[in-house]
Amino acid sequence: MSEQTNIEWCDSTFNPWIGCAKVSPACDDCYAARSTPARTMNVVWGAKEQRRRTSASNWALPLRWNATAAQFQAKHGRRQRVFCASLADVFDNQVPTEWRDDLWRLIEATPNLDWLLLTKRIGNAANMLPDSSDFDRLYPHVWLGSTICNQAEANRDILKLLEVPARVRFLSIEPLLGPVDLMSTAKDCSETMGLQHIDWVIAGGESGPRARPMSPDWIRKLRDQCSAAGVPFLFKQWGEWIPMLGQAEGLTVRPNKATTEDGWVMGWAGKKASGRLLDGVEHNEFPLGQGN
Repeated sequence: MSEQTNIEWCDSTFNPWIGCAKVSPACDDCYAARSTPARTMNVVWGAKEQRRRTSASNWALPLRWNATAAQFQAKHGRRQRVFCASLADVFDNQVPTEWRDDLWRLIEATPNLDWLLLTKRIGNAANMLPDSSDFDRLYPHVWLGSTICNQAEANRDILKLLEVPARVRFLSIEPLLGPVDLMSTAKDCSETMGLQHIDWVIAGGESGPRARPMSPDWIRKLRDQCSAAGVPFLFKQWGEWIPMLGQAEGLTVRPNKATTEDGWVMGWAGKKASGRLLDGVEHNEFPLGQGN
């Protein structure tokens, strides 16, 4: 919840509240639950635990960013991207309705920002949007994303994302915990839906003390499918593990290795050392947002 962030796909983060519950295999080693703000505010993760609303001064930050949007545009040549609820979930059932109403009013009051709302609860979105039938027109500066980590979640949640009208729809496939075939999911859609209605794909491996390795073939398949469909693709990171073949030369890795289910031998080099290069290329593609 800061003016600047190290997250590669946004400029700033804003957390209207902190706290959540684990609902996916991707949540097993949740970074938000062990984050400094969560520890400082004594936030306990769980379905019945209390969510903590952040301070009034924190809620004032997006208004300040909105007021200085012209300077940001002049410096960067685009609008400021704000990741909302990096330490929570906007569509969490345990969040008081009035808090979410306050958030929608704040988003409406900051039309010069691009708001990136990423959720593991995309099935709740239609009932929690301020006007789900006309959302893309009333909130053209909101990008709506769904987090998926494996094929089962892709099959379940991509269709739900496509059913919600939003100016920009995106997928965050991070951590990637198994092979995901986006084209097989697209074939299950109606004729008016498909991969061409996904505007952006972010993907990457897991970081943290209990990170699981990601097969190079899983991430290559996503890259290639996005390229074939003309969908912007951003490779966020390898995470802690890196392939021993073709990527780990010159890096120090731990003695213990891991083997993915498709046979790749992976070494633990750490997130920073593993980096973001996929076959020698850094993928940093973005969709066009409102006014970009």
